Amino acid sequence: MKVLVSDKMDETGIEIFKNEDGIDVDVITGLSPEELKQIIGDYHALAIRSSTQVTKEILDAATNLKVIGRAGIGLDNVDIPESTEHGIAVMNTPGGNTVTTAEHAISMMMALTRNIPRGTATLKQGLWEKKNLQGRELFNKTLGVIGFGNIGSIVATLAQGLKMQVIIFDPNISSEHIEKAGFKSVTLEELYQQSDYITIHVPKIESTTHLLNKETFAMMKKGVMVINCARGGIIQEQDLYDAIVSGQVAGAALDVFETEPPGNHPLLELDQVIATPHLGASTQEAQTNVAVAVANQIIAYLKNDTIINAVNVPSVTGELLKKLKPYLHLGEKMGLMQSQLVKGPFKEIAIEYAGNFYDLDLKPVTLAALRGILTPLVSYEVNSVNAASLAKNMGIKVTETTSDETENYLNLIRITVTTETGTNLVAGTIFGKDDPRIIRINKFRLEVIPEGHLALIHNIDKPGSIGNIGTCLGQHEINIARMMVGREDDGDRNIIFLRTDTPIPDEVATEISDLGLVNSVITFEL
Repeated sequence: MKVLVSDKMDETGIEIFKNEDGIDVDVITGLSPEELKQIIGDYHALAIRSSTQVTKEILDAATNLKVIGRAGIGLDNVDIPESTEHGIAVMNTPGGNTVTTAEHAISMMMALTRNIPRGTATLKQGLWEKKNLQGRELFNKTLGVIGFGNIGSIVATLAQGLKMQVIIFDPNISSEHIEKAGFKSVTLEELYQQSDYITIHVPKIESTTHLLNKETFAMMKKGVMVINCARGGIIQEQDLYDAIVSGQVAGAALDVFETEPPGNHPLLELDQVIATPHLGASTQEAQTNVAVAVANQIIAYLKNDTIINAVNVPSVTGELLKKLKPYLHLGEKMGLMQSQLVKGPFKEIAIEYAGNFYDLDLKPVTLAALRGILTPLVSYEVNSVNAASLAKNMGIKVTETTSDETENYLNLIRITVTTETGTNLVAGTIFGKDDPRIIRINKFRLEVIPEGHLALIHNIDKPGSIGNIGTCLGQHEINIARMMVGREDDGDRNIIFLRTDTPIPDEVATEISDLGLVNSVITFEL
């Protein structure tokens, strides 16, 4: 088996490849896309960092490629859907640089607070600006941590060691879990109002893009300091510039920018801003960790069909995957549906397998369901390997039970999610050999193919309600591809499940919800 290392990587990882029987490794860095395209067909594995762009054109030429391994977390440079279409597993190395990034955030906060960069620069210019560079103490100050994942939780612990008061906001983690870890859980507005420092540790997704902006800066304490070692674009940079110039924000420490490199950026002209060129993961220890991890993962896949930390393939052996495939698909779709139907932090996820599953190991199905539930919450890091530990870190209790009997179906999967506001049940089964169906949502029985642009409508079961909904959609030229109606077992309500050819815009969903017999409308994608 041949492995190509196309980006600079720690030598420790390369030595693992060299010392493995049956593995030949070539280290060729700095390849142009055309050069990579010319040689990639000779290789079974590709080990990369962030420089190599794995595009459709590269993948089309990669006729023997089985696995792509990223020594790090981010996979923005890999076309993951196209990799899946080509049957190529894509792996990353989550966890290899969490401590490093957390330490960098703390370092940036301390350097900003004590004016260390400016002090160094002016001293090297022959100046002695002691009076102009007075700082402040971190002791007993309040640090607001946005995001209590792997990195955010380490930052919180380190800050606690500095005798800071640490408050946490994370909408996906229960307040009980945060408080059990020794921290105070607050709302985002409370965090803005109470914090002397704010540090960001969330992925950049739609809900976090420009999370810090003109309106939120206005809510903050005058003189707050902001640290971002997560992703560029979470802060609206022009609004941050204006807030610093006005004095509302005393300073910012930035390791990331919306465009990298940022070039002649206005923020870099301000003395109150310190910055580093995306160095959060740049330590020798972190680079060694991720290089060793990616080498071992690639070898395990090439030699044993063992998939570790894959973002597009469940972590199961090839033979088991064939048998579990329809259940894996159903479990993930049910989980994805739950994540879009339920609001508020998850406290418990109960997965029940009822009926005959032919003695299959159903743990991968549980992981697929967890991946479906958690992926919209924490972005790309969720996979079949880290899903269970991620749920644990978020304070979510996961239970798995089996029983031999089920009503009317050969086998059945039930997923019950409990949040701080209630519970939600989704049940599904396989029709025939591999056709997934959702057959129950709470008290409503129905039959739904879990795919496409969907809308779930709760309404009063009276004549005219369905007609009004169809008329509204027709007026907006939204075609209904499929409609399913489920009636409440013991009430006067029903639910309508629509699959449309195009997504239903928010304003149209609001218009439907305002119809006389409609109680609520939820739109989502599967």
